[in-house]
Amino acid sequence: MTARSGLSAHIGYMFGEYRLEERFAAAARAGFDAVEHPHPFALAAPAVKALLEESGLKFSQLAVGAEVADGPGKGLAALPGQERAFRDALLHALDYAEAIGCPYIHPMAGMPPAATPEVEQTYRDNIAFAVESCQGRGPSVLIEAISRKVVPGYHLHRLEQAAGIAGEFAPGAVSILVDTYHAAVDGVDGVAAIGTYAPLLGHIHIADCPGRHEPGSGTLDFPAILGALHTAGYKGAIGFEYIPAGDTERGLGWLSEWKRQIAA
Repeated sequence: MTARSGLSAHIGYMFGEYRLEERFAAAARAGFDAVEHPHPFALAAPAVKALLEESGLKFSQLAVGAEVADGPGKGLAALPGQERAFRDALLHALDYAEAIGCPYIHPMAGMPPAATPEVEQTYRDNIAFAVESCQGRGPSVLIEAISRKVVPGYHLHRLEQAAGIAGEFAPGAVSILVDTYHAAVDGVDGVAAIGTYAPLLGHIHIADCPGRHEPGSGTLDFPAILGALHTAGYKGAIGFEYIPAGDTERGLGWLSEWKRQIAA
């Protein structure tokens, strides 16, 4: 199996033993090909671009609105009354992503107080704004279903819901992210999900279940998941968004086998 962008370390979770600007080199030393972070904006885009070039890394995806303080957290896209804040955050993230060569921006939906038609329309309108804003630019839109068992009240919480949104736009305008941990928590088989949503799949997150730790620490069948990605013809980055059980680098015993598998 060959992944175009290789293995991507989520440096919001991983390499927390280092300052943010030091995590790029740490990920490269460990053997990753890319990094990702929901809100890297504490570092200026030119500084991140330089860190990527120095480390030989790519940047896989970043979020929109994850860091905005005036919302309840986890994004703004589905929050009526926050349209201006969302759009400002979206345009900032788009400029930033384009400057560092990041292919995806992820407009996080957020946690509205109730599920109402207004909430759904706000979300759709904001995703449409994101798609329109990306036209003619480098990045495109990525959306993720996040389990409500992990983030109670999160608006976009089912894979079929995300696929329905993505299907409203031209092919490639909106891709979906499948997270093995969020899927497993909701009783969704990751292998089946990859097969079902292969035409829309833009990114994948790996974490074992239970525990959300390193692959091999729980019960998920990752050889089968890698096989499903191969069958699906997936060419994107394989992102690792897990909580290290201890020191990040000491917990990377799984990495050499994954690198061998994707190079095969």
